[in-house]
Amino acid sequence: MKRRGAARLAAAVVASGLIAAGAIATAGTAAADDTPPAQGGATATLGGLKTFDQAIVHSDGQDQRVGAGLFEMSVDNGGALQTYCIDIHNPTQQQAKYQEVPWSASSLHNNADAGKIRWILQNSYPQVNDLAALASKAHAGNLTENTAAAGTQVAIWRFSDHVKVDAVDPAAEKLADYLEKSAQNLAEPKASLTLDPPAVSGKSGGRLGPVTVHTNADSVAVAPAAGLPSGVKVVGKDGKPVTSATDGTQLFFDVPKGAADGSTSLTAQAATKVPVGRAFTGIGEHAKSQTQILAGSSESTVSAAATVSWKKQGAIPAVTADKNCAKGGVDVTASNKGDQAFRFQLAGKNYEIAPGKSRTVTVPVAEDQPYEITVKGEGGFKKTFSGVLDCKTAGNGGSTPAPKPSPATGGTTGGHGTDLAETGSSSATPVIAGIAVVLVLVGGGAVFFLRKKKAH
Repeated sequence: MKRRGAARLAAAVVASGLIAAGAIATAGTAAADDTPPAQGGATATLGGLKTFDQAIVHSDGQDQRVGAGLFEMSVDNGGALQTYCIDIHNPTQQQAKYQEVPWSASSLHNNADAGKIRWILQNSYPQVNDLAALASKAHAGNLTENTAAAGTQVAIWRFSDHVKVDAVDPAAEKLADYLEKSAQNLAEPKASLTLDPPAVSGKSGGRLGPVTVHTNADSVAVAPAAGLPSGVKVVGKDGKPVTSATDGTQLFFDVPKGAADGSTSLTAQAATKVPVGRAFTGIGEHAKSQTQILAGSSESTVSAAATVSWKKQGAIPAVTADKNCAKGGVDVTASNKGDQAFRFQLAGKNYEIAPGKSRTVTVPVAEDQPYEITVKGEGGFKKTFSGVLDCKTAGNGGSTPAPKPSPATGGTTGGHGTDLAETGSSSATPVIAGIAVVLVLVGGGAVFFLRKKKAH
């Protein structure tokens, strides 16, 4: 299924031509002012709390009843996810948009028990859907999908938020106790798809890169932006054009000697199951929606992008940014592949990067507050990064805690979710038969979508 999905993705990407404006090919780095591509992976829309029972949170001498269980998300351009909450005091937002992120960019960054949460996810519902066997291990009597989800969520909260919480149903409570006692620390799961680094630069007349593919997919479709300057190609280490890649593949932009100064990009996309234990944080206007952690995935569309800029001479910078929850800020990394120093301003200070060197500057950012970080360099260079830093649970130092613990906010009041760990997809989720191309334009930050779906 993964291979067929990847083949469909490759065909769709090539056929679409990436429908991007030619501005990307002609815009120079000096004029760049955009919101860079996300770190890559899956983006999805929260559908609500679907499979759940009740729990009681004990805090400050008060008891608060909340819904505890599985949320469902619909993946952009095909696929479905099931998630648990890892921020009990923070409510969800209706139809919130989420992005797959590493633990370092979420509230799990300094949580010594994060690996235990992943163990719970792999050893409980829905990854384990034999409820009789699960109940037997936990000495929990009879478990339903709802009580199994509730018990699992309660155990997760005890590690994610370190809060005192109990399941209302006795069987669910026994399951939570068993999971809490049995949990072991596991390593963080790898991303479904990322490109590293997401921006490169250099002199025209050679191969610029590498950009390394990191993925759990069998195959990744690779395509350059439309309007590619004459002679510019996306190639592998052997210099041959590349249209597909696998984990560890190194990609390069081959820019011919004498090419006019410019920039372009490539997009990588795949159909795969997102690894259990990946964190999901709200993005855009939904950045403060409670953080989620993946419990189950159908075959879903994942994507990532990388940009390149080149010049004949002078400073040739590439600038990227990553959230750094451990330092409470955003790491801005600037590299210079030119033959002159790159001088720029960042957060009110002046910096200089010598040819062939790079430097990372951590810009402090307030928790839960929108930020906009601009790098201004010589020759009119300008690049802006924006977002919201969401590194703490609302009950542990977040600046805008919810008025009450309410993980069910925006959810439904009943029903059972589809067991994605077993079936591989929800019956209501379209099968991936096409691909949407998401390309962030260096010159304008415009995003174009091509979407094609086939009913299940």
